[in-house]
Amino acid sequence: MLSRPYGAIHGLFNAFCYPVPDLLGKKLSLVTMRIRLLLAIAALAVPSIPAEARGLQNVREQDRAYRAAQQGRILPLPAIRSRIRVPGAQFIGAEFDGQVYRLKYMRGAEVIWIDVDARSGRVLGRQ
Repeated sequence: MLSRPYGAIHGLFNAFCYPVPDLLGKKLSLVTMRIRLLLAIAALAVPSIPAEARGLQNVREQDRAYRAAQQGRILPLPAIRSRIRVPGAQFIGAEFDGQVYRLKYMRGAEVIWIDVDARSGRVLGRQ
């Protein structure tokens, strides 16, 4: 019996190499199967999508902020949020660049950005 990863690869290879009936019940030609195999190989050869495009950038930001807060180098986000008041606005999210939290609020259709020093909690700017 094949191991699970090897069996999956073997199954994919067989699916592309051996004739299988199409929707009309006809067998695919050898040329069609070779084209399918080449397309599969080409798809595997394409470089992976950058981490930023997959949304992993936010995971790295969170990890970096968590580690820095645990080490006492910055204030944690909940402490920063408790210091910032934006009347009538709803907190949407935050970004972290290593030294500055950028808090995002919405009041109606207006977006409000507030930059806060991660070490002191001092407001640096407002947009």
